[in-house]
Amino acid sequence: MPEPIHYDLARARVCVIVNLGSGRKAGDAIADQIRQRLQDRVARFDLRRVTKGSDLPAIAASAVSEGFDLIVAAGGDGTQAAIAGAVVDSAATMVVIPAGTFNYFARDLGVGETVDKALEVLDSPHQRRIHVGEINGMLFLNNVSFGAYPEILKRRESIYKRWGRSRIAAYWSAVAALWNLRHPLRLTVRANGREQQFTTALAFVAKSAYQLESFGLDGAKDIREGRVALLIARARRPGPLVRSALRLAMGKSARYEDFDLISADRMEIETLPRHEYIAHDGEKMWMDSPFSVRVRHRALAVLVPADSAGRDSA
Repeated sequence: MPEPIHYDLARARVCVIVNLGSGRKAGDAIADQIRQRLQDRVARFDLRRVTKGSDLPAIAASAVSEGFDLIVAAGGDGTQAAIAGAVVDSAATMVVIPAGTFNYFARDLGVGETVDKALEVLDSPHQRRIHVGEINGMLFLNNVSFGAYPEILKRRESIYKRWGRSRIAAYWSAVAALWNLRHPLRLTVRANGREQQFTTALAFVAKSAYQLESFGLDGAKDIREGRVALLIARARRPGPLVRSALRLAMGKSARYEDFDLISADRMEIETLPRHEYIAHDGEKMWMDSPFSVRVRHRALAVLVPADSAGRDSA
């Protein structure tokens, strides 16, 4: 695994993009904090506040085309994915400032899950190139989910509006959505020269080794070796799926009890129904099957701590 390379911050032209709607919506305070930490240490400093998440890809693409060397992304996992989609395969480097609910990407990189901790990366910045995932041409950083999980996200938004954003609210929304699950999903998976068929309540393609390890699931080693991990729940109905979820929460899940695992650097997933509601990095959208999934190797440059092992960066 290549060692991270020291990054010369003093010469960098920096564009900071802050999603004001992420997490607990403390974007203005985070923007000021980043300005104080960076403005006098770089060659050029520009700050862009974003109120609509749908504007993030265009704003990030504009920053890259304008020739900024460093794109600082402040927001949750959805924000990071949207900005990474513009930075990937460019000459720019990305800085991850976590400001969401779970911040899996930031934790996977080893930059921490708080703004203060992530800003410490700037004290001794090092650049590393990491793998990212792609589904039907769209970049993802943590996972893409089919079946029950997109429904969980819909339920979660209504619970957030009533009770506020928190991890407890997120977990409660998952249980509530699972109990109301009605129809299983039929999958055909083509990978590693094989075709396999499954009927399941939930399946997801994982790109975050940290996320799998935090839930006690297999596949982290495969991710670090440059593959994606497709986990397919053996449960088809709400009851068994909720029991699996509870085992996950208690750290007692075992792949052979709850999930089938397929790992590959590329795969094709066909679903019935074909017009599928999917979740990707905490966001949700409609997408048509079949789904072509692949790893884009070392396609994204990020800043990491000098002592970071770069969990997902083989």
